[in-house]
Amino acid sequence: MPDKLTLEAVREQVAELLYEDPAELADDEDLIDWGLDSVRIMTLVEQWRKQGVQITFADLAERPTLADWWQVIEPKIG
Repeated sequence: MPDKLTLEAVREQVAELLYEDPAELADDEDLIDWGLDSVRIMTLVEQWRKQGVQITFADLAERPTLADWWQVIEPKIG
């Protein structure tokens, strides 16, 4: 797990959960269409909370793209 969360780190973590190449995940693609489910989203939420990012499942589930997630996450990075 990286020390500082970046958009690329988010992409890599999502791709790992989906067993996909990070380069395949475009910023504006719906991650639900890629197979991301609620259990995997909660896994990401817990990982990022451990890094100090106060984020909720709803923050991610409402807008399931990397671009939207980054808009939510970036301001919360310490």
